[in-house]
Amino acid sequence: MQHYDFTDRFRALYQRAVELYGTGQRGADTFFSAEEQAFLAAQGLTAQNLYDYAEDHVGYGEPGYDLALAIELVRRDYFLNAQQGRASTRVLDETTMPAKDAAVEGIAWLPRVIPKAKAKLRGELPASLMYCCGGDRRFFKQHDIHPAEFLSLVWRHEQDDAAIIRWVVQRSRAAR
Repeated sequence: MQHYDFTDRFRALYQRAVELYGTGQRGADTFFSAEEQAFLAAQGLTAQNLYDYAEDHVGYGEPGYDLALAIELVRRDYFLNAQQGRASTRVLDETTMPAKDAAVEGIAWLPRVIPKAKAKLRGELPASLMYCCGGDRRFFKQHDIHPAEFLSLVWRHEQDDAAIIRWVVQRSRAAR
């Protein structure tokens, strides 16, 4: 399984993905060996996760390794403990996502990021969606929320969107 050195292996794979993307290589399925993909799968992660981070890292200079690691540690913990190391067979249907301009309690993007975070936790994001994409990062910065903190919040209140919304409203008010 390799628990103790997870962060070292994740860093090496993250850095390789950034380098490969930076040289023009494309396609998440071309970045890692079968053994490396098996390592990622055993952690509840995919090559697509690292590909998305690399794409945004090269294109926008963020989210960066530290944020990616923090997010993936929450996902990994959920996978190993809540899912008992078993990958979900579901994939979020992107057409069911709230619109990008949808708002709740006057907070835009919140209705969209909640199901996205749930899908990230469960390993159910389609390849077309990234947790902590540019839109998510704008939302998190505006409301002073760390993306991994939000993912943990969603895990704690996975069945209670109202609790998530209340927490974000309170944080957003404090950020102003």
